[in-house]
Amino acid sequence: MSLRLSKLPPACRLRACLLGALLSGLAGCAAPLPKLAPPLPAQWQQVEAMDQAKPTDLHGWWHAFNDPQLDKLVDHALANNLDVAQAVEHLRAVRALHAHAQRRYLPALSARTDDAIDPDASASFFVAGFDATWELGLFGRAEGTRRESQGELDASVADLRAAQVSLVAEVVREWIDLRTAQQQEHLLQQISQVRQRQWQLLQARKHLRLVAPSAVDQAQAAFAQAQAALASPRQAINASAQRLAVLLGQNHPDPAWLQPGAPPELGAWRLAGTPADLLRTRPEIARAEADVLRAAGELALTHADMFPNIGIGGSMVWATDINNNHRISSTPNGIASVGPIINIPLFDWGIRLAATHAKGYELKASVLAYRQAVLQGVAEVETALGSLQQQEQREQHSTVAWQALQHADRAEQTRVDLQLSGPLDRAESQIAADQASLELADARAAHSLAYVALYKALGGAPLPDVDAPESAPAASTGSSAGPTDGTPR
Repeated sequence: MSLRLSKLPPACRLRACLLGALLSGLAGCAAPLPKLAPPLPAQWQQVEAMDQAKPTDLHGWWHAFNDPQLDKLVDHALANNLDVAQAVEHLRAVRALHAHAQRRYLPALSARTDDAIDPDASASFFVAGFDATWELGLFGRAEGTRRESQGELDASVADLRAAQVSLVAEVVREWIDLRTAQQQEHLLQQISQVRQRQWQLLQARKHLRLVAPSAVDQAQAAFAQAQAALASPRQAINASAQRLAVLLGQNHPDPAWLQPGAPPELGAWRLAGTPADLLRTRPEIARAEADVLRAAGELALTHADMFPNIGIGGSMVWATDINNNHRISSTPNGIASVGPIINIPLFDWGIRLAATHAKGYELKASVLAYRQAVLQGVAEVETALGSLQQQEQREQHSTVAWQALQHADRAEQTRVDLQLSGPLDRAESQIAADQASLELADARAAHSLAYVALYKALGGAPLPDVDAPESAPAASTGSSAGPTDGTPR
């Protein structure tokens, strides 16, 4: 049977409306979320700009290297990395709980059986029945539960995003290190071969008594040092290959990685984002914002514990004698009951109040942690931009030096061909050119790694697939980023 307000007397309608408004207010009387007011600058202080380039896609920034093998490695890592897989499973676990968080404030029904004995041991009974309860979630309990659950979900989404961002950056970094080490090994082998020829030429001159024995010893030492220098890139090749295998979820490196290849070279790119974009792209900031929402939910729940817990309960019970010393009866008896369930806190030595104060302090701490996360994110991006500029200049200067020494080496080769100079003079110019090539390779790698560090600080990673777990919309905590949209950031 339904009851319509329009059919009630005016006084009854007014009371019903007031009661409904009171219950609605009690159900949602949680403290408002704090205003985060992230301390963001208006623009980047150090801007790395290539005006002729298109804005770099934050979700595919590594394509600027134009390396198909690197692209495949990133795709394979995202599909098979175990850290990302763990984060996905954690997210699914949180989502499973989040989907049912608010259902604790819906009516619940349970069945039970029991056996009861009279205190005087004169009879025993078999009891069966149903119990129904409905916790109303008043005084902000329902809202606190929603905030806490949503904060847990948003934090798990941010953790997954952080794992993806870190993974992509590490794969690109290891690939650059691997290819650079292979190039360095090749150049050091060339230098070693030249040092060996120097030693052999000086040995021949020693037999002709054209050079002192000390010159031969010095040449031998230089050759031995060149051979020893090969250990460093070879160790780096092995270490990078092993780390790549772990990142891709493999138990051994792919033999194709160990085949020498040219290092990926950074192409044209341009940073189009602003500091405000960090609020939705950097997972550390999203994680801190989720912690604020979760702390606000915990505070609302401890605050609600200061007030009565109100619900509605009902039961239907049937009982029948099992054994009766006075008479034997098999007739079941049933009884029903319904009424309010009220739990009123009266006196607990201030435990509930202390818990509320503690959660209030934790909420303030989470807001401060959010501001710290924003400041740290901005600082990391600014540092990466500054490092990128310096490494780009280093590469430019190293290129000029390499070109000059290459030109000098070609000129020395011409002098040797014209018999105006000897092989030992050519060896020195060739070693100088190879040393410049080593410096240029190191400078290019440092420039590329600075680019990787920049987009890791920005939170660059692929967007999730359509089948990836997503969160439900979250309430805004007052930051300029606006409400979260449920997409892993």
